[in-house]
Amino acid sequence: MEANAVRSQVGVYYGSYLQLDSLLNCQQLESAKVGKPAHEEMLFIVIHQAYELWFKQIIHEIDSVREMMSHASPERYNGIIVNRLGRVTQIQKLLVEQINILETMTGLDFLEFRNLLVPASGFQSVQFRVIENKLGIIPDNRVQYQQHHYHTFFTESDRNRLADSEKETSLLSYVIKWLERNPFLNYEGYNFWESYKHAVDKILERDLERIRNNSNLTEDIKEQNYKEVHKNMDSFKTLFNEELYNERLEKFEVRLTYKALQSALFIYLYKDEPIFHTPFLILNLLTEVDELLGMWRYRHTMMVQRMIGVKIGTGGSSGYHYLRTTIGDRYKIFLDLFNLSSYLIPRNTLPALPKEVSAKMDFAWTM
Repeated sequence: MEANAVRSQVGVYYGSYLQLDSLLNCQQLESAKVGKPAHEEMLFIVIHQAYELWFKQIIHEIDSVREMMSHASPERYNGIIVNRLGRVTQIQKLLVEQINILETMTGLDFLEFRNLLVPASGFQSVQFRVIENKLGIIPDNRVQYQQHHYHTFFTESDRNRLADSEKETSLLSYVIKWLERNPFLNYEGYNFWESYKHAVDKILERDLERIRNNSNLTEDIKEQNYKEVHKNMDSFKTLFNEELYNERLEKFEVRLTYKALQSALFIYLYKDEPIFHTPFLILNLLTEVDELLGMWRYRHTMMVQRMIGVKIGTGGSSGYHYLRTTIGDRYKIFLDLFNLSSYLIPRNTLPALPKEVSAKMDFAWTM
């Protein structure tokens, strides 16, 4: 019996390893401090502490992906990058689901302790802001919080951490550099952009011809269809004009450089080529990370409206009205990946790749 007791004390103990004494004793209710413990405050604290723990894990994963993409040949890490970005998206889905638990607390329940939290605010989650910066949010696109720079509402140490995260090379910047390395955009006489433009021109001209030759359409419907085709033409005209594109880049209307956009479109169009399998998965996962960030912002905004209506937030912001301004394209980091679908063309219209190019994209077992 004594031998078993001694043996159980050797090595790592579960509670000590997880530091459960500290972890489970750091839920200090402000309502209890004033002698009126509010039952729902425990849930409020646990949910937000859980968020912060998951934010820490997301930062850990993003940093690892950024480190791998900083290498001269990041492609050798593509499989690991897919796995870790996939993990981030699974965590994000959990974060969105946690709002369902928080919403089991009613607005009246929240009022029991809400005023005790002033001037603290969820806006002051330094880890969430660090995630935004490490992903590559455009600083000029941030909505000002109470007409002030967002740094204003953090402690000095947190401001320093935010400033450091802004100086780091973002994941978006690494993705741009990685896309620009695509060797197949111009390869042994093959020019993807020229080939793609030729295919698009043929499709648009065929659409116009189909409308002209369709005797079943009235003139009004023909005119409407012509307008749609010309609208597509104008969209592609901007796409194929590098100068116009760069003007949009300077205005932060797009995120990727012209060459990186071409590369991303190439990968999307020829994703079935073996060499583009994992690059496509990476781009798809980056889109999902962005989508889930937007979903979390939206659910959080709706939850705040449900809890406090249009009251001023505890941090002094306009609450729901401020949060509503953070939902939209200005906060999307990989915005161009969402919009790539505008420029996809059907498989049966894709120009066939030259044999020597296709052969280089292949993988084969060798004996």
